Amino acid sequence: MSDMITAKHSAAQFRALFDPRGVVVAGASTHPGKFGFVSLHNILASGYNGKVFGTNRDGSEVLGVQCVPSVDDLPAGEIDLVFVCTPASANPDLLRSCAAKGITAAFITSAGYGEAGDEGRIAQEELVALADDLGILLAGPNGQGVVSTPAGLCAQIVAPNPPAGSIGVASQSGNFVSSFLNWSRQTGVGISRAVSAGNAAAVNVPDFLSFYAQDDETKVGLAYVEGIEDGRGFYEAVKAVAEHKPLVVVKGGATAGGARAAASHTGSLASDDRVFDGAMRQAGVVRAATVEEAFEAAATFATQPIPSGNRVVVMTTAGGWGVVTADAIHASDLELVTLPEDLLAEIDTKLPPRWSRNNPVDLAGGETRDTIPEVMEMIARHESVDAIVYLGLGIQSNQARMMREGAYYPDHGLERIVEYHERQDRRFAEAAAEISARTGKPILTATELGTADPDNAGPAAVRDSGRLCYGSANRAVTALGHLWRYAKFRQDRAG
Repeated sequence: MSDMITAKHSAAQFRALFDPRGVVVAGASTHPGKFGFVSLHNILASGYNGKVFGTNRDGSEVLGVQCVPSVDDLPAGEIDLVFVCTPASANPDLLRSCAAKGITAAFITSAGYGEAGDEGRIAQEELVALADDLGILLAGPNGQGVVSTPAGLCAQIVAPNPPAGSIGVASQSGNFVSSFLNWSRQTGVGISRAVSAGNAAAVNVPDFLSFYAQDDETKVGLAYVEGIEDGRGFYEAVKAVAEHKPLVVVKGGATAGGARAAASHTGSLASDDRVFDGAMRQAGVVRAATVEEAFEAAATFATQPIPSGNRVVVMTTAGGWGVVTADAIHASDLELVTLPEDLLAEIDTKLPPRWSRNNPVDLAGGETRDTIPEVMEMIARHESVDAIVYLGLGIQSNQARMMREGAYYPDHGLERIVEYHERQDRRFAEAAAEISARTGKPILTATELGTADPDNAGPAAVRDSGRLCYGSANRAVTALGHLWRYAKFRQDRAG
């Protein structure tokens, strides 16, 4: 990793934030409702592998951590990050004491700064200038925390702690960090780093994304933004990120009402949405329409190969699902490819004559024990196919569930057939991940059971494979479209 990230902040300072040797919670509290308690609790509960310290006025013990009255009482050279839960008025002296102990990163949860009028903006500017003079990277203020799964660090005042993975999150809204982490837990697609930029007084969302672009633990950046003060600077920063790694952005304040809400939320003014949209396309940044779509796009980049083209085959166990998926593909930048004659002939050897003999490949109820993995293999390895959308996983386990919950189980041979159905769905999910990895082609599995019955053996096996189970075919097509547009951006840049 290059030692320089931005003109103001070095890679070493970002490492102090995301991979600190030690953390001190300034303003640790014994009251479970206070930020100073919650943040210390979350750091300890997440299994952080560094040293943990705390300060409070009376030097009381909190959660087994013996606090001291002042940072001045802590050892030098053992702490890189201070998590600040003290009032704004106390923070200048706090930062001075931190610098004297070798602390080079501070996360400020304190409010009352740029979002609180002219007086708050002056205090914010003064705090930023002081941090710069002291050589401290200042994240926030008015932020909710930082997460770094490689370090086992969950230093935040809003849960949860996500599974480890490769999505790097940076957000102007702390609650959307929480939203992304909630989806990470629900889907099993993990997070590498996550940070709430708060007012982004000294370090803004593009700064964090620039760090992620050079971070070996991160495969894709995921950002929520509202206001952009320096449009040219934002564009240049995210363009540089997208040239290294995929970047997904969702923007609040796209409407006049949303822009007013953004101004009151973080003190930022929203940019012209049409200009922003065009700039993101030109920069190669994936712009998602919703927060849910943004997470699913990032999860797709994190878990699927980048396609070499836009030619898609839909493989389905039911005709209607294939029809609506074909509609979604035709409305996108993807191509529902015509099956070549040699592929048709090969599939004929595995399916009865009544199969669709077209794309979507409707298996027409002709599946035997091995049909789905075999046909999927045939399609994926064909040179005319760039990606597959697979529909119908979990149907057998749905029937198995009804049998298991019925009054006749486990008699009448039901136990054996239930186990068979669930074993088959697990096998199909595992085959999709294995074939995709081996061929280097995306295979996206979509079923409403991923959300309607997440314990179904099919969706559960998709999660166990490390991939996202899409809640509908439309959502899978949207995610695949983002994957293809980024692939084309990279191809155009290379060419």
